[in-house]
Amino acid sequence: MKKFMRVVLTILMYAGVLVFIYPYLTGRIMTGIAFMIIGAGMTVVCGLLRCYLTEGDCGPLHRIGRDW
Repeated sequence: MKKFMRVVLTILMYAGVLVFIYPYLTGRIMTGIAFMIIGAGMTVVCGLLRCYLTEGDCGPLHRIGRDW
């Protein structure tokens, strides 16, 4: 279940970035302020939820080589 939530929240996080970038791509920056606010908010919320809900989901990191 955690892996599924991680994937869904990652997709939603990148979708928020696309919503944020949409006004730049269409050339309507002044009328797209709402898109930028919604996109940035969606990205931050989904990113924080992803970190909070999938904490401990990653496997152990193996050290390779020396720790200089």
